[in-house]
Amino acid sequence: MSILHAVVLGLVQGLSEFLPISSSGHLELTRWLFGWSELDTELETTFDVAVHLGTLVGALAYLRRDVARLTAAGLGPVLRRRPWTTDGRIAWALVVSAVPAGIVGVLFEEQLRGADRIWLIAVMLIVFGVVLGFADRLQGTRGMQEFGWWPALAMGLGQALALQPGVSRSGATITVGRALGFSRDATARLAFLMSLPVIAGAGVLRFAEVSVPSSFWPPFVVGIVTSALTGYLAVWGTLVLVRTRTFGPFIVYRVVLGVAVLALLASPWR
Repeated sequence: MSILHAVVLGLVQGLSEFLPISSSGHLELTRWLFGWSELDTELETTFDVAVHLGTLVGALAYLRRDVARLTAAGLGPVLRRRPWTTDGRIAWALVVSAVPAGIVGVLFEEQLRGADRIWLIAVMLIVFGVVLGFADRLQGTRGMQEFGWWPALAMGLGQALALQPGVSRSGATITVGRALGFSRDATARLAFLMSLPVIAGAGVLRFAEVSVPSSFWPPFVVGIVTSALTGYLAVWGTLVLVRTRTFGPFIVYRVVLGVAVLALLASPWR
């Protein structure tokens, strides 16, 4: 893998991970469009996990105050027998939200290996873009303080759907959050916080299973750094945008991209 390929894929991953447009789908589409197939399936998956970890670093850097506050509030009642607070409840609800994705990932790992078909990614972009559009039109006033066990499980189930490329982890959780009446700002922030344990868990499990050849470490590191920097910008930009705007631009983008990919597949050029 060349450094240029690593930079491009790192940029794609970082910019799309926290936008409701599917980072895994965009990674597959980028490889497909440019004909990049120099890695075998194992190394390709490992690289994707690596750049996901890069966006995890970027998100942690931006959300560090939220993460520190919630971690302290969640561990306080357990380690020091402090009284439960709203932040403590939210912290453990975020942990619970990761359970559905973990279960689905373990039980359906083999089936998900064939989930990166280009036509299927395009269809998922369109379908879940339309679903997000309907959910975003609903009125939502609930804040993060109302995030409990049942919203956590519901949004966690939405997050589990994103194991299929094209669905989008943040898009699915935002869709469910909006349907449950949460505000755009609260839903986006919850979606980003919910993604942290899932990405971290997937990264640890993946790198415990594989060995990366020494020759691949330079592009892997470049991809991780690139995705971390752009992931930070994506979190910041999305939270700024949704305070005054709808998710409409992302919905239009998803539908247009999905239709364009399907048209290209049906054309003689592919």
